[in-house]
Amino acid sequence: MNRNQVNPHNLTWQNTSVGKRDRHNRNGHESFVLWFTGLSGAGKSTVANLLEQVLFVQGIHTYLLDGDNVRMGLNSDLGFSAVERRENIRRVAEVAKLFVDAGVVTLTAFISPYRSDRRMARSLYADREFIEVYIDCPIEVCASRDPKGLYRKAQAGQIKDFTGVAAPYEAPEQADIVLHTDRQTPWESVQQILQYLVARELLPAETLLENSRETKECPR
Repeated sequence: MNRNQVNPHNLTWQNTSVGKRDRHNRNGHESFVLWFTGLSGAGKSTVANLLEQVLFVQGIHTYLLDGDNVRMGLNSDLGFSAVERRENIRRVAEVAKLFVDAGVVTLTAFISPYRSDRRMARSLYADREFIEVYIDCPIEVCASRDPKGLYRKAQAGQIKDFTGVAAPYEAPEQADIVLHTDRQTPWESVQQILQYLVARELLPAETLLENSRETKECPR
């Protein structure tokens, strides 16, 4: 809803004295959301977690919103129908937007299988604040990894509406970053993301320089 739009609940947007730009100046960096999308087992959480470690070590203010973690709390009332998945993504997008407004580099790791839902999420953000990261990994590889045993359960009919088995995954048509985790390591994926962010001046160039010094401290 537009902040100036008349609404039936008599709500008025409350402006605050401290804004996003003030927080950027205090933190020394921009804030934005890195929206990781891909099949279960593609490596979303693995890459996002490693990236957050790298940024955190360098003093970047970060927060990682992981799909399972959010569904255990904020979205514990939602299932996995198309409608409930849409609401799951809507809530996450709004929460991530609050983090971005707080000056935090926010990482979200959610399957988010529908293009329309990801477009809706992107529409909430200003230019350069929403970066879609597509973890492109063949479903055969994801199923062979099966870290949580979900593919086996889905194929046995124990899980309904499982993405890639009984429910569709609509791959991004124009993702900002595409990672191929079937043929690159998590570390190589993180390097690719950092190069993108530095090239677009979302993070300082020193991020890559400092990152090289921290290589041995970050797991592969």
